[in-house]
Amino acid sequence: MSGVCALCNSGDISWVITATALVMIMTPGLGFFYGGLVRRKNLISTIAQCMVVFSIVSLVWAIWGYTLAFGPSVGDGFIGNLQYFALNNVGAGADTAYSATIPALLFFAFQLKFAAITPALVIGAFAGRIRLKPFLIFIVAWVTFIYLPIAHWVWGQGGWMRNMGVEDFAGGLVVHTSAGVTALAAALVIGRGEDFGKEARPNNVPYVILGTAILWFGWFGFNAGSALAANAIAVNALVVTNLAAAAGVTWMLIDWIWKGRPSVVGFCVGAVCGLAAVTPASGYVGPMWSLVIGIGAGAGCNLVASWRARSRLDDSLDVFAAHGVGGMWGTVATGLFASTVINAAGQNGLVYGGAHFALVQLFAVGVVAAFAFVGSYVILRVINFFSPLRASPTDQEKGMDEVYFGEEAYAPAAPNAS
Repeated sequence: MSGVCALCNSGDISWVITATALVMIMTPGLGFFYGGLVRRKNLISTIAQCMVVFSIVSLVWAIWGYTLAFGPSVGDGFIGNLQYFALNNVGAGADTAYSATIPALLFFAFQLKFAAITPALVIGAFAGRIRLKPFLIFIVAWVTFIYLPIAHWVWGQGGWMRNMGVEDFAGGLVVHTSAGVTALAAALVIGRGEDFGKEARPNNVPYVILGTAILWFGWFGFNAGSALAANAIAVNALVVTNLAAAAGVTWMLIDWIWKGRPSVVGFCVGAVCGLAAVTPASGYVGPMWSLVIGIGAGAGCNLVASWRARSRLDDSLDVFAAHGVGGMWGTVATGLFASTVINAAGQNGLVYGGAHFALVQLFAVGVVAAFAFVGSYVILRVINFFSPLRASPTDQEKGMDEVYFGEEAYAPAAPNAS
């Protein structure tokens, strides 16, 4: 893989480079999306956590992450070997297990962006109430012990789920389901924030809109880039991604019916739910089925978020409702609506006679959700034993911006000169 890429295609390389950049911009987009939703005293820290996660995961991915996720299997498809440790032998040559037309180093870079945004999604579960040091320890541990095995199972050469026929085009299982159920575990371990139960309005709705727009834009690279080629499958993925996001407007319509008026934030969250749900299906389903997926996500995620709001669970920004439920629904929907007409390398879903494939997808959802939840819960408990995760009531009152960074999102107005 370190030699010349004999079959490399300049069009494919150009597209995947572009998609890699698009996926990268999703991380700051997520920061603005989350930052606009939290209280103003936690705005800087929320955006900063997303960017710091990107940096930390970049290092982990380069040294041991990539090889454990995408190296040849050991342990009956449980994890990759150390063949590519510290990017050894990852260069201009192609790794034909994944793509013959782009360099392995580009595939590494593309997959890095997925590994980086996944733990960043979890930040919304405990925004404003986690200490910085144990948070950073958690990110390294979670990527190593949760993300890397799941990525190898589903996407890796010889991964056991890949071998049994599980399909996850761009991360409904690997990214959204794993992050969503991890958010549940984190909410349980860290507990409710000091502000829980008090009315909390987003501190900056324009930031939420901006973050949504950046995420929507970047998601074209996330999904269409996962074709790893400039081809018809990438085109289909781009189209269905947009339609499912648009169909997520169902969230806003439900709010309008139940609450008497629509919400801009509800529209934005619904779009993100549609995007999360179509992610695993984007390379396998046609445009009209993507509308069904987006409508189902907007409605289903809204219902789960409404349940969460009535419970005592403090998943601050409804990561489980948006990403966990969205990712699981999209994975199941792939088993229902996938068609070999869209992707000859895929499988037919239930509506096209693929009953076995539908069951395989359902099984994969259960296994990944259970593994990510239990594993994350254990990791959080162990870290919490040595370094308490939860910020003190005083620090929560001050806000994480002041406590950890000594900075303010909005500087106070200067007094009028006399």
